[in-house]
Amino acid sequence: MQNPLLEPFEINSLKLKNRTVMAPMTRSFSPGHVPGPNVAEYYARRAAGGVGLIITEGTNINHSASAGYPNVPVIFGEKALAGWEKVTEAVHKEGGKIACQLWHVGCVRSPEFDPDQQIPSMGPSGILYTPPGFLNHSVHEMTLAEVEEVIAAFAEGAAMAKKVGFDAIEIHGAHGYLIDQFFWDVTNKRTDRFGGATLADRTTFAVEIIKACREKLGVDFPIIFRFSNWKLASYEQHLFKNPEDLKAFLEPLKNAGVDIFHASSRNFDLPEFEGSHLNLAGWTKKFTQRPTISVGSVGLEEDFIQSFKESKANVSIENLIDRLSHNEFDLIAIGRALIGDPNWVQKIIENRFDEIKPYTKECLTQLY
Repeated sequence: MQNPLLEPFEINSLKLKNRTVMAPMTRSFSPGHVPGPNVAEYYARRAAGGVGLIITEGTNINHSASAGYPNVPVIFGEKALAGWEKVTEAVHKEGGKIACQLWHVGCVRSPEFDPDQQIPSMGPSGILYTPPGFLNHSVHEMTLAEVEEVIAAFAEGAAMAKKVGFDAIEIHGAHGYLIDQFFWDVTNKRTDRFGGATLADRTTFAVEIIKACREKLGVDFPIIFRFSNWKLASYEQHLFKNPEDLKAFLEPLKNAGVDIFHASSRNFDLPEFEGSHLNLAGWTKKFTQRPTISVGSVGLEEDFIQSFKESKANVSIENLIDRLSHNEFDLIAIGRALIGDPNWVQKIIENRFDEIKPYTKECLTQLY
């Protein structure tokens, strides 16, 4: 029986040599928001190391309040676009495929990025959730015109990604950033069409972004949508209390034109809801009949929340192989394990477990 990790995958114009994905991870090695040769080499190493699809770090769209962290790349401007063109060329030369993750941070902005608040952070209702309470400091409630501007900026980012050679886009709708802020009733109190009493109602912002991107990309260019059931600021806060919530959430996104759902979990091997072994990606595939990417602590001993502690490579991937074999999900994203070892995929495929270089916190200090 062939290792399911080695099976090819195809959807629309995207053809992958295997089922492995490099998860999007912010690295902050793009001074002036321009990806340089080091970024191209970084992604190309992972392609050479066997990864089927690379998803870039979050890449900010052309909107004044989109960025929230220093040295994060953007997908607009002559210099940045030229840099990304070199990245896609380098990845393709190594036989890989690469998707650009489009990102707007919304209310969530690092204080060191804009300490003087020259550009106000913004969100659907001007509410920044900071456990255990709420903080409205310097957060701007988006006007209807500003909402439309952001939708147009996502579409522009999608068009630019296609222009510079990306094979797909991923829309970042997870982890408490702008799109996710529209999903959550705690941060979205709007009374116009971008608000609503139900979770399905509050998908309107995301739906219009997906449709606008599709109009720019055409029918064959893949759109991946990443979402989560938790927030970076508060792991216990959930969008979906039960499978019915998830189903209602997914339907409008599917109908808007999502090709692949990227269901972000802290651990791929844990069930999402009681009474079933299915993880979030498994439930998503069941409800949408669309391909899904699962993710979460692959190749690591410790849970995602312990990401800045040292961890050793976990070579026991039987559960991953079993879930792929049973078609619970279609693709598996690997994160920190690939920061630690760019050849992780090839070593797993070739059973060279003892050669795997483990991820440690020191790996974050360089782009290798």
